[in-house]
Amino acid sequence: MTTTKGTSRRKSGWGRELDPDVGVEIWREAMFLSPNESKISELVKSLREKKIGIVAHFYMDPEVQGILTASKKHWPHIHISDSLVMADSAVKMAEAGCEYITVLGVDFMSENVRAILDQAGYSKVGVYRMSSDQIGCSLADAASSSAYTHFLKEASRSPPSLHVIYINTSLETKAHAHELVPTITCTSSNVVATILQAFAQIPGLNVWYGPDSYMGANIADLFQRMAVMSDEEIAEIHPSHNKKSINALLPRLHYYQDGNCIVHDMFGHEVVDKIKEQYCDAFLTAHFEVPGEMFSLSMEAKTRGMGVVGSTQNILDFIKNHLMEALDRNIDDHLQFVLGTESGMITSIVAAVRELFDSYKTSQQSANIEVEIVFPVSSDAVSNTSVNGSHHLYSSTVTDLDNVSVVPGVSSGEGCSIHGGCASCPYMKMNSLRSLLKVCHQLPDRDNRLVAYQASRFNAKTPLGKLVAEVGCEPILHMRHFQATKRLPDKLVHHVIHVVFGASELDCGGLKRKTQVPSVGSGLPETTWHSAYGVKTGRFKTF
Repeated sequence: MTTTKGTSRRKSGWGRELDPDVGVEIWREAMFLSPNESKISELVKSLREKKIGIVAHFYMDPEVQGILTASKKHWPHIHISDSLVMADSAVKMAEAGCEYITVLGVDFMSENVRAILDQAGYSKVGVYRMSSDQIGCSLADAASSSAYTHFLKEASRSPPSLHVIYINTSLETKAHAHELVPTITCTSSNVVATILQAFAQIPGLNVWYGPDSYMGANIADLFQRMAVMSDEEIAEIHPSHNKKSINALLPRLHYYQDGNCIVHDMFGHEVVDKIKEQYCDAFLTAHFEVPGEMFSLSMEAKTRGMGVVGSTQNILDFIKNHLMEALDRNIDDHLQFVLGTESGMITSIVAAVRELFDSYKTSQQSANIEVEIVFPVSSDAVSNTSVNGSHHLYSSTVTDLDNVSVVPGVSSGEGCSIHGGCASCPYMKMNSLRSLLKVCHQLPDRDNRLVAYQASRFNAKTPLGKLVAEVGCEPILHMRHFQATKRLPDKLVHHVIHVVFGASELDCGGLKRKTQVPSVGSGLPETTWHSAYGVKTGRFKTF
């Protein structure tokens, strides 16, 4: 396992523990969080002169994150976050006068930023991605498959149905899905609350979640755990539910079974066995996209106050909160966290830890507090490559760790592909510092040299003749409403119920049907509705 250590000011520096059975990741955060001043000046000068804002995902390359973190001290319109906050941050930057937004992420993120800016009235603000090539995502690809369309058609035949789609999907996918089944987007931090609220607001509802199969299975696992909790414990999670309601919703939760993140896929049995063997006393963190074995281990730790399962932001907040508690106690301590998400997250964690240490005033009697981040990797993510040829490693590391097994970093191109088996996302690492500087230097794009870098603005129409951008934004706006009010919007609830209570006709990609369904007060029991419309199985799971 690889560790990165941060300590209080009484004990500075970075440490590393090596486990030859698993491999060694050569972390560069310590170097890249103190980047070259000339690069910072070059970037900030361009951002300030041209009024450019930057929104970036946590999974960026360490070098890029280091430059952005340092540059933010000189230009406030730089934000590193999870996908939920990126579009919101872009709107705030536009409100502050930014004329361009550069998006460091995958293509669905730049699409979302473009669409939300348009919805907010900032259509003249330019949005640029970091590559002329497609910056894909395995989850987004899964949701655009014919198998996913089949999943949605099954949902459309099983009213009342709500499609809860992970935000990590394209705008076009969201639009086409919304025309098949009423749809709301979700993130890893709000998916549980969204589904529980939907079941509470709409009696007899079927919820269809996709496309991340691990997250779907983990949600089902969580609800099964809730089914044996007391009513009081359940009410703490959602006040409208109890043991009876949770048991009632279990057979009406369906999830897609053929989609996953190629990076989170590696947190399986091998990693879990190693954690149990060597890090059973550590704090455990896991993204909702990890396989069930890692999810279960972290959920068990959560019951002891030693774990968290959720989004990248949830993980970062968990680590920060425990460090703040240790700093407040001011007693010598060693905090060890196992990181169950993409390796790029370590840069933001290291930066946050450093900032907390610096913000707490210390004296000569201050405690010695140490933070250790353990990044577990499977053997599939290890290559037997000497580090001598890795130009991005600083010399002291190369000397100390020559000829060891290395968990490859995508920037070096060793051992990583879009098929997985890598410690970090190859798509995210397409967002290079070179591309960012290129885009910034060439703005404004008077000669149209950056056309291929512009975020997509969809003028295409859906099968029902509406604009993809308009229909695809609606599930996102439904989520925004839920985030603000903790309730599904009336428009969405009406949409779901309208399909159930009355005659409806849908053109589902060439599939036309007219379904007469029971009216309110018909006396037809809910079980008869399920019997009449049938929950058919396909490449998805029904509980």
